[in-house]
Amino acid sequence: MSDSLQTVALGGGCFWCTEAVFVRVLGVDDVESGYCNGHTLNPSYPQVCSGDTGHNEVVKLVFDPERINLREILEIFFLIHDPTTLNRQGHDSGTQYRSGIYFSTPEQEALAKELIREMSQSGVYRSAIVTEVVPLANYWPAEDYHQDYFEKNPNQGYCLAVAAPKVAKFRKTFARLVK
Repeated sequence: MSDSLQTVALGGGCFWCTEAVFVRVLGVDDVESGYCNGHTLNPSYPQVCSGDTGHNEVVKLVFDPERINLREILEIFFLIHDPTTLNRQGHDSGTQYRSGIYFSTPEQEALAKELIREMSQSGVYRSAIVTEVVPLANYWPAEDYHQDYFEKNPNQGYCLAVAAPKVAKFRKTFARLVK
C-alpha cells in the first residue's frame, strides 16, 4: 500500500447506493457514509433529511492513487448518478442529495473541474452538469446503521430497486476495477 493515500468525498444522492459501488472498487481502501459541507456540528440523519443543516449525504473515500487515480474514481461517480439534476437523484429530493465533489487538495479540485468541463463540451449529457466542486468541510460520519447498508440489507426494497442496478452498471462498465 502507498504512503500517499488520498481522501475525497462524493455526493451522488443516497449514500447507501454510492457506498455500495465504491466498496467494490480496486484501490479504494476505505468507504464511509457521512454528511459534509453543512453548518451544524455532528448532525443526525433526521436533521440532515430535514434539509435544515445544509449537509450533503456523501461517501468519504480513502484511496491509493498508485492503484486507482482520481479521474477513474470520478468516471465511476458520474456513471452511477445523474449530475444534471439539482438537489435530486431519482425519487430522492432535497439539498442533501445534491451532486458534489468535495476535494482535499488543489490538484483534486483542478482534475474534477477539468473532467466536468470535458464532459460538458462533449455533450455526454443533454442538460448542464450541476455538480458542485468545493473543499471538504464539516464532515461527520453517518450513524452506524448507515455504514455498509447495502451489504447488510441486500433484499431491502430500496437496495434492490436502486442500489443493486448501480452496482451492476459499475461491474459491467468498469470490470477491470472490480475488487
